[in-house]
Amino acid sequence: MNNFSFRVLFKKIKIKNAICFLWVYFFSNFIFSQNCNAYLYYGDTLQYEACVIAEKRAGKYQFSRAYQEALDEAIKKCDYFSHAYRHKSVAYLKSGDFLTWKILMDKAVELDPEEHLAYRGWCRYQFFRDYQGAIDDIEKLDALINYDIGFSQNGDYHLHIARGLWYKALGKESEAIAIIEKQLAEESHSPGLYDYLHLGVLYLEKNEIDKAIEAFNLQAENYPYAENQFYLGLAHKAKGNFPEYLAYLKNAKAMYVKRERVFDVYSQPMDKIYLQEIEAELKNARSLIDH
Repeated sequence: MNNFSFRVLFKKIKIKNAICFLWVYFFSNFIFSQNCNAYLYYGDTLQYEACVIAEKRAGKYQFSRAYQEALDEAIKKCDYFSHAYRHKSVAYLKSGDFLTWKILMDKAVELDPEEHLAYRGWCRYQFFRDYQGAIDDIEKLDALINYDIGFSQNGDYHLHIARGLWYKALGKESEAIAIIEKQLAEESHSPGLYDYLHLGVLYLEKNEIDKAIEAFNLQAENYPYAENQFYLGLAHKAKGNFPEYLAYLKNAKAMYVKRERVFDVYSQPMDKIYLQEIEAELKNARSLIDH
């Protein structure tokens, strides 16, 4: 099964946060394996030989000398074997040596932009909040290929949904909504883990309350989370529906305590909320109803 198939499978299964973590661990290890024979199919024996050499790192710790030396040896065999540069970069990313990571990733992208732009773009967002850089990479990839650009590295987002969120982060909410709506309208698109949640928050921030509630209800049908109940509560607060406001906040707290909430193993996701925020809104909701 290829990477895309695993991502599609991931998108269709409702899972708890603990299983999400196991999935990320499995997926991050899975992508380090390549089918070296594919290079033979295209007649590139040098990349095939480099790929076989790079497989010596299998089972080795990414920070270990043996892991890095296997990739160095692969590059020595074939200096245009882009995957070796990308895989070498991971340890530097995880250890915080972002300058070395960028040098290695830029080389991988230079050698094979179609293969590596999506990964570099996602990392620019996830680790550096470089929204414009992430947008540039994904839009460059989209212009290069004539097939679906695929999903984020963790499988949570179609890259066009992610691109919409990056436009939002730059203060371009209308562009963000247009991008996300267009992707959600694609016949081949299955709702992602957080797609309608983010769209609903965008509507809420633009005071399009009925549209926000519709999006949050669609989110609840696919992947219910504490965040969705929280923002649904805020939407009903904006309409003056204070009993519904309170009820949704109670749901949000119950789900949050059960860990049914937005989660990412590496960074804080957009539109994530915390228990302190829920409790503050609960206090406000009770006060409004009492008066």
